Amino acid sequence: MASVDGATRRGGGDGSIRRRRVLVFPLPFQGHINPMLQLAGALHGRRGGGGGELSVTVLHTRFNAIDPSRYPELAFAEVPDGIPPDVAANGNIVDIIVALNVAMDGGESSPSFRDVLASVVAADDEGRKPRASCLIIDGNLMAAQKTAAELGLPTLVLRTGSAACLGCYLAYPALLQKGYLPPKESQLYEPVEELPPLRVRDLYYTSNANQELVRKVLGWIAETARNSNGVVINTFDELEPAELERIRRELDGDGVAIVLAVGPLHKLSPMNAGGSLHLCPDRSCIEWLDTQATGSVLYVSFGSLASLDSNEFLEVAWGLESSGQPFLWVVRPDLVKGLDKPSLPDGFERAVEGRGKVIKWAPQQEVLAHHAVGGFWTHNGWNSTLESVSEGVPMICKPQFADQMLNTRYLEAVWAVGFELVGKLERGEIKKAIKRLMVEKEGAEIRERAKELKKKMDQCLESSGSSQIAINRLVNYIISL
Repeated sequence: MASVDGATRRGGGDGSIRRRRVLVFPLPFQGHINPMLQLAGALHGRRGGGGGELSVTVLHTRFNAIDPSRYPELAFAEVPDGIPPDVAANGNIVDIIVALNVAMDGGESSPSFRDVLASVVAADDEGRKPRASCLIIDGNLMAAQKTAAELGLPTLVLRTGSAACLGCYLAYPALLQKGYLPPKESQLYEPVEELPPLRVRDLYYTSNANQELVRKVLGWIAETARNSNGVVINTFDELEPAELERIRRELDGDGVAIVLAVGPLHKLSPMNAGGSLHLCPDRSCIEWLDTQATGSVLYVSFGSLASLDSNEFLEVAWGLESSGQPFLWVVRPDLVKGLDKPSLPDGFERAVEGRGKVIKWAPQQEVLAHHAVGGFWTHNGWNSTLESVSEGVPMICKPQFADQMLNTRYLEAVWAVGFELVGKLERGEIKKAIKRLMVEKEGAEIRERAKELKKKMDQCLESSGSSQIAINRLVNYIISL
């Protein structure tokens, strides 16, 4: 594997700083935009070992557009996305990823993606903006990598999920060939011997999606990683050592120069890039948490995309009420399928007055760091999982799709800092799960393990820690290009 430690070019003999510019291009969904912006924040203004300094330009689509005014340190450039209005309105993630790649790969937009990228890559005539050194793309944007290659621009891939998730995607063709997928009801709890500790039910599989398109997208992810100069993963070495080593061995054989674990990015970035694209966080919840006892509050949030049906919503509400536990519950306007704005059941607010608080969106990182929060009921998207691990908060897990089942398996079977709420959502089972985590002895033991895992994360962020070293290696590598 190529070494990049100290691999920088010196500035001029006059001691001037050698400036380098990095382009970053996130997939236009909140769970992918936030870590890419956090990486941009971690890179912007950072100097390498030879004195070079980085600036960052963010490429963004009109679909789920980023507001540049929130990030004045960064430069922004809009690129055509070519997503048909009906596909955008439907909100199917796989369809949107496919449409975006098709549009970038020879779409009919004017100017084309290639034209815009070529313009953004180029230096300006005054010399204030150097030519871009590389493009860091989301792993789903294979067409952007292809265009960058045509322009002679090196690419790196940011994986916004876990190392274990990337390992699963790289193995996807073999999983299909060996008959693990599509999953059979009788085999759901059988181990996947090639990817311990996963079982068949933990693998990425979405039954209500077009399977041909899913295979295409997962194939793109693997191909993009294999064709890149380097892969950057939002995790840390102490969390997934075996998974990272397996990926490094595999991608080294493909000629990928570096595989770096640079997470948790929200802790490494000075920028506040953890918010919603469309919802303002309700900061009154912090004042409310200030009035609650230490470790007493269950925080409940299912992220930006996961949803419930009407009956599940009612069961969650009455399960929270019957638990007797203080709670902070995020109810997005689109949380319930088919409704623009869900209504809480009659009598619920009166029953939980003073003990429960319901808001549309939370400043999640701040909430999880609050002394009053003692547990997190989550869908187990990777950002939420990593943010909870970072604060030593144990979890109740209710995964729905994509990598959430895999994340839940690791959280329960490997790190042992939470457990899955299995089966249909029912208020009695919800009450039991809340008591199990927040009140019973088992919950206290899980909480202690969560605190120990947080200590490992804290160590990786120290100046000599693995994630700081990885970021420095990344900066030196970019400056060397």
